[in-house]
Amino acid sequence: MSGVVHSVNVSPEGGVPKIPVRSANVNTGGVEGDCNKFRAERRGGDPNRAVCIFSLEKIEGLKREGHPIEVGSTGENITIRGLEWDSLEVGMRLEIGGSTLELSEPCAPCSKIGGSFIERRFDRVDHALEFGWSRWLSRVVREGTVSVGDAVDIIITE
Repeated sequence: MSGVVHSVNVSPEGGVPKIPVRSANVNTGGVEGDCNKFRAERRGGDPNRAVCIFSLEKIEGLKREGHPIEVGSTGENITIRGLEWDSLEVGMRLEIGGSTLELSEPCAPCSKIGGSFIERRFDRVDHALEFGWSRWLSRVVREGTVSVGDAVDIIITE
């Protein structure tokens, strides 16, 4: 199974929305050019929360439901199209451009992304309530550059 990077998104000031850039370096601290104040201040720079990814198809599905969501409005650093999102699991590795990410956990939604949802119902992307609809947090296994149009491949590890 493979996909493609639709968008690379950063917020130099932190928070949402994140704005698209053509490419960015991804390192163990996260995506270069992105200020992740929550992870830095409240999570002690947790490396398992370095990069947030989300599915373009899920964003499009939410838009069809009437949600005012846009790419980057829920804080994802990388928006991917073409992956079977429901099949993602903790521990899977994704080769994205020049980097490798390992999925660490579904990203719990918070009120900061409420503006992307009808009546601020951000729990619409809560993994425990709506399996297969959440964003994913990941740690960086291999640092590298990620660009729009890069391939996204699941790495099978033994």
